[in-house]
Amino acid sequence: MQDKLEKLRQMEREAELGGGKERLQKRKQQGLLTARERILRLVDEGSFQEFDRFKLHRCSDFEMERYPGDGVVAGHGLIDGRDVYVFAQDFTVFGGSLSETNAEKICKIMDLAMKNGAPIIGLNDSGGARIQEGVASLAGYAEIFLRNTLASGVVPQISAIMGPCAGGAVYSPAITDFNVMVKGSYMFITGPDVIKAVTHEEVTKEELGGAMTHNTRSGVAHFAAEDEEECLQIIRELLSFIPSNNMDDPPYKPTDDPEDRADTELDSLVPDNPNLPYDMRKVIRHIVDDGYFFEVQEHFAKNIVIGFARLGGYSVGIVANQPAVLAGVLDIDASVKAARFVRFCDCFNIPLVTFEDVPGFLPGVQQEHHGIIRHGAKLLYAFAEATVPKLTVITRKAYGGAYCVMASKHIRADLNLAWPTAEIAVMGAEGAVNILYRQELAEAEDPARLRAEKVAEYQEKFASPFVAAQRGFIDDVIIPSQTRKRLIRGLRMLENKRDSNPPRKHGNIPL
Repeated sequence: MQDKLEKLRQMEREAELGGGKERLQKRKQQGLLTARERILRLVDEGSFQEFDRFKLHRCSDFEMERYPGDGVVAGHGLIDGRDVYVFAQDFTVFGGSLSETNAEKICKIMDLAMKNGAPIIGLNDSGGARIQEGVASLAGYAEIFLRNTLASGVVPQISAIMGPCAGGAVYSPAITDFNVMVKGSYMFITGPDVIKAVTHEEVTKEELGGAMTHNTRSGVAHFAAEDEEECLQIIRELLSFIPSNNMDDPPYKPTDDPEDRADTELDSLVPDNPNLPYDMRKVIRHIVDDGYFFEVQEHFAKNIVIGFARLGGYSVGIVANQPAVLAGVLDIDASVKAARFVRFCDCFNIPLVTFEDVPGFLPGVQQEHHGIIRHGAKLLYAFAEATVPKLTVITRKAYGGAYCVMASKHIRADLNLAWPTAEIAVMGAEGAVNILYRQELAEAEDPARLRAEKVAEYQEKFASPFVAAQRGFIDDVIIPSQTRKRLIRGLRMLENKRDSNPPRKHGNIPL
């Protein structure tokens, strides 16, 4: 028995060495954590149970050495006491490349996560498919992609890019709900060498697919972490707002922040001049619990703001136009960014709170040619399809089709509130007057005075929030400082909301 126990301990020690002492030492010198260390720092202390520690690859070609675990650490753990299933690719073993057996380990924990209703977390650090295994490696990727797809909307899926993620490897994180990229990591389909050979363009890995590139330009990533520790902390924080699966309610966190707190600064936050900007994130922080807003994709499409917060302890998803950037207009990137977030919240029973100040969709030939109609329709579709509680606050402008899109009463929003500063109309008063009274203005002795009169008249007769309230399109016009109280009461009112869509296999969102 002692001999067998010693053999087991020896095999455990070998498994912990990954690709060997020299490669582990090199990572230490680079300031990088090992795959196993990453997992142990992510999950609650002492909670990690590893699976398939002794699994070996089956490839007999190229005289390949075999390492226990075959380049991926996978298993079950707890985060804040909640079940998670996690895998971490080990770059010290063949560059973290995906093999047939490597994929089997990942698929096993994904299957377990689905059966047990727990989040899947992937810590990616891989050069791509293991060339030596040919089609078996590609089959492994496809098996993972299938499970990513089947798990979508059933359990949350979070990816961390903590090193290279190239070729086919990028598609698994692309399907998952959130991507956290550590600065210095990168993602791309084809590397700089291939691009140079095909297009003769010179580009670095960072420029092509670095953390900030995907956080600012492509929208592939949702968070940019300064280092590995921050990356792991972001994942833990993100999980604190979302449920473990689509059958659970989001986590509730009691707060000492009074539910009826009236923040009078809100009463003067929107400028009197409708053309002046203000920061919608400041509005959000004045309203939510403890002023804490966990923003998602803060570097991408800054004209719209998305993220998580709590109201009276309830986790909510926030979607808000940002008048401080492009006047809060909706464009292609903003529409897609918000639409995906709305659909995530709807998948996982997270109520949606919308703060609206939108002058319309961004005009221009480039936007039209790149499909603003199709992409804007994604956001409209997402809000209309969502059956979770939907609460909307119009702080200022709500013009044209963008008014309809931003969780209006007409697409099944449950509680629609407006501040006295709200302007709800087909277009702004100035533009409307220039069209409606073009002839009178051209013939007037004092066009400026007439224009001012007509603008005031239009605002009173057509753009006032009370006109929409008279028709029931707005449930109430409220004092801004009362917004927190009204939203929390609204969430309580909608706590047992039940709504559904027509029976169907699935809708056909305009992708």
